[in-house]
Amino acid sequence: FSTLGWPEKTEDFEYYYPNSVLSCGYDIIFFWLARMVFSGLEQTGKCPFSVALMHGLVRDAQGRKMSKSLGNGIDPIEVIDKFGADALRFSLVMGVAPGNDVRMSEEKIESFRNFANKIWNASRFVLMNLQGFTPKGIDVSKLSLADKWILTRFQDTVRTITDNLESFDLGLAATNLYDFVWSTFCDWYIEAAKQGLYAEDGDVKETTQEVLLYVLTGMLKLLHPYMPFITEEVYGYLPGVEGMLISAEWPVCKDEYDFTAEADQFEGVMEVIRAIRNLRAEMNVAPSRKATLIMKAHEGWKDALAAAEGYFKRLAGASSVEMLEENAASPEKSASAVTEPCEFFMPLGELVDVEKELARLNKDLKNIEGEIARANGKLNNAGFVAKAPAHLIDAEKEKLVMNQGLLEKLKARIAEMESIR
Repeated sequence: FSTLGWPEKTEDFEYYYPNSVLSCGYDIIFFWLARMVFSGLEQTGKCPFSVALMHGLVRDAQGRKMSKSLGNGIDPIEVIDKFGADALRFSLVMGVAPGNDVRMSEEKIESFRNFANKIWNASRFVLMNLQGFTPKGIDVSKLSLADKWILTRFQDTVRTITDNLESFDLGLAATNLYDFVWSTFCDWYIEAAKQGLYAEDGDVKETTQEVLLYVLTGMLKLLHPYMPFITEEVYGYLPGVEGMLISAEWPVCKDEYDFTAEADQFEGVMEVIRAIRNLRAEMNVAPSRKATLIMKAHEGWKDALAAAEGYFKRLAGASSVEMLEENAASPEKSASAVTEPCEFFMPLGELVDVEKELARLNKDLKNIEGEIARANGKLNNAGFVAKAPAHLIDAEKEKLVMNQGLLEKLKARIAEMESIR
């Protein structure tokens, strides 16, 4: 209070004292917090804050207290020069439970520099696709399935993060925000939005632009307390915004943007896309190679899957989508998988060059058999078992089990390829 003009009753003193929350390390409760309370009550008759938020200490990667004698300190100025202030700020909070100590390392800070880069690149993509765009507001009657999904998930995120912050769980709020930005918005919605952005229908493109702008704007507001610099910079380029982000209103949930049923449908579409991607990866199929996608929709999913054809083409490498009745005969010589919404099939002949794939698999099989023989030779060698440290013996056993599992998978894949030869 001495900085606010006390003992005079200045405007600043009346406005800022008492404050609401004091953030304080648990190691100085008596030396600092208690004495602030004593002094405030003695000099003004009022406690200087109503809530004391205790945080932990910043330790090194091994959990040791930083000290000159150990030489394990991290100079924040050097770290900021190297990775940026936003990355340092986020690393001090992300995933930290209230009151717990923070383990700090340059590797951890670097990972959040990568997160900042992700935000920057996603923002650039959105801004590139908003050139010449004048926002008019979202017309809910024109929203796609992916639009309804991201709007619903954004409302969920606003509620969750607001609740986290109001209960002072800053680490959990940061974790939830990180997951939304990286996985939900960047990994899924931006990719799905390309279908709308590149559509010939002007209304479809404009609706996608409105949703991208709405979600990005709200996302920057949620991120701002943690990463003020990058968010303020991006915010200044958004069309239709006025003033600075630091003084903008906190996002509020809108009931008209809650589409729970449609969001659940898109989650089902995402599950199918993940399964297709996994199947293609197992079969070593190049991302550029397209193939027919044949589906047997489970009860209640046929319309949603048929409407999602564009997403399967853009996000799962499908050249076309065919729907079969659930009791129809399954296509022969096809790779398949079962998900909650459907069972799907992809003709193997369209996915891989069978002879080339068999040659690759047999080569891998030989290598794995060689590794298994080598591990068995070591483990059956009495001299090795008697003299080698226990951790080396355990490592060899783990490798043997892993390679035996790989061997069985390779044999199954070879049999599958042989069946369509």
